[in-house]
Amino acid sequence: MSESLPLREKYLAFIDEIVQNTLKGKVSSQEQVYQMLLKSVTTDTGEVFEMALSDRTHSTQQQVNTEKDELKQAKATRSLRALKTIQSQWQRAQEQNKANYALGDAMKEITTAASGERLAAFIRVSDPNRKNPLNFQQFQQLSKSLQQFAQANSDFEQISQGITRGLTSWQRIQDHLVSWMYEQNREALGFGGVPGEKGPWATWAKQVNSEIPSALFRTLALEQSAFDFVRQRSITLSDWVEIELILQYLQRGLVNWYDQQPYNVKAGSNLSISTFLTFAVIWSQLASGLGEDTAYGKASSQVMLQILRNFSQREYFPLYGGIFASFSGSYLRDALNYLDEPLLRVEKTQEKARIMTLLGYSQRALGQYNRSIEFHEQALDIARNEGDRACEIANLNHLSRTYVERENYAEAINYSQRALILSRQAGDRTGEANALANLGYSEVMQAQQLEQVEPEVYEMPINYLQQGLTLSEKLGDIQSKALCVSSLGIAYQVIGEMQTAIAYLEDSFKTAQISGDLYLQGLNLANLSEVYYQVQNQEQAIYTGCLGMYLLNQIASDKWRKPAGFLTIVQGQIGGETFHKILQQHRSRIVSVIGVDGYDYIPQLLEQYQQSL
Repeated sequence: MSESLPLREKYLAFIDEIVQNTLKGKVSSQEQVYQMLLKSVTTDTGEVFEMALSDRTHSTQQQVNTEKDELKQAKATRSLRALKTIQSQWQRAQEQNKANYALGDAMKEITTAASGERLAAFIRVSDPNRKNPLNFQQFQQLSKSLQQFAQANSDFEQISQGITRGLTSWQRIQDHLVSWMYEQNREALGFGGVPGEKGPWATWAKQVNSEIPSALFRTLALEQSAFDFVRQRSITLSDWVEIELILQYLQRGLVNWYDQQPYNVKAGSNLSISTFLTFAVIWSQLASGLGEDTAYGKASSQVMLQILRNFSQREYFPLYGGIFASFSGSYLRDALNYLDEPLLRVEKTQEKARIMTLLGYSQRALGQYNRSIEFHEQALDIARNEGDRACEIANLNHLSRTYVERENYAEAINYSQRALILSRQAGDRTGEANALANLGYSEVMQAQQLEQVEPEVYEMPINYLQQGLTLSEKLGDIQSKALCVSSLGIAYQVIGEMQTAIAYLEDSFKTAQISGDLYLQGLNLANLSEVYYQVQNQEQAIYTGCLGMYLLNQIASDKWRKPAGFLTIVQGQIGGETFHKILQQHRSRIVSVIGVDGYDYIPQLLEQYQQSL
């Protein structure tokens, strides 16, 4: 191209040259066009080239459409075909340029970093949230390129070795990513399994030849903490990089697989949610174990935040609950506590507001109401400043629900009314359904507290609940429906319409099973137990009470003590022998929900409660 012409004219001349050479038969393949583009068009002037190509294509298309002379039209048609070849190869060249730029940028960032900052630089360039994240082949190339700067045991050498080992391990694991699911013969497909024998970590540990990641997986398979694992070992830079890449590819691979199962509730968004949280918790444990003031500890915290940042932007991010789905494994039972402290040090962002929303309602489930309110108030403030209206409305709703637990019904009504107004203004139908449920529920509980027995007092609150139910069903929102139906069950329990209460509570339990919300399942069963007892159905009272007690205990909710206390009273009334006989009669039903281990643990839980009195 002539250097004397303006850039746009140069590119037009270059395009015309390719077209003319194509018409003369001097361009024999698309690959030849691709190589010419790579050589002649620079990344920073790509927009100018695109405009020139668009203009030339448009004018040639016009000529094809309007030319009357057959020979000229035929030439224009061939020219248009050549221009479309240029377009397709330019798109390919753009992708290659982006890849080259991303790789070059990554290489520059690591090699120009100060000695103590090279790990931090690697964390930035390996972040999957980047606009152009590195792919497998680019990581391979990065490892090779770093070898050029490597000296024996240098940072560059260690990072290169860690990348190579991590990619090799991932290739070995890849074919076994979800094979463990088909070996479990269990209803739950989470991160539990028989400790040390089955489940994902045990399966993956067998595939990895490398010592440190294999030992880490065996630790997690035994439901032991990653915190203890790294405290007992000396981790090198190459070890850390290897672990980071393996865990990143595992987490992304699982989420991608689960996200492609939209019609399978058990292998859909619930498991994606569980995967994000599981890996975030592991990195938080690694950060604590390595020391959060050390380079490795800080790097681990950054990886945790990268995962949460990605998670918070997902369509299925659980603003309203259900996070306990598939969160099995005792070492993860109150896993979200691991994320509290690291997150408090992060600057105010939309992502932080969403994660704090999740932590807030999780703390409510654990019975930590003051902490729950603190999280939701912080999340509310950040969401409002960031313009995240859905998150803002969710936190108003959660504050309403938490104040109900605190028996401060005036505040609960206040927050639910604010949520209702704001959701209607914003057109947030899910927020509106939850606000109606919270408003109705708060007013029912306030009327009960004031000992108002007139049925008409409860008409308006129950009407709110019915509106919320209708709306949630219309939206197909399972989580909101479960909340509305549960609230209706409690409302009818309060006004003494027990059969109606039973119907709603049973419906809510089944709906919560579909959504995967163990907390709401446990609450419904605990309430069902009381209602069944009031209608003198002792067998159902014991069955539902035992199940509810176990599920709430499994997620570390202090609510398990309420059904435990109720069951202790029932046991005292009918005698221990009769109580255990009824329990035995319902063994198969209980085992189908919580397994044999769960059934065997029920008497221990009751004994634990009685000893705590």
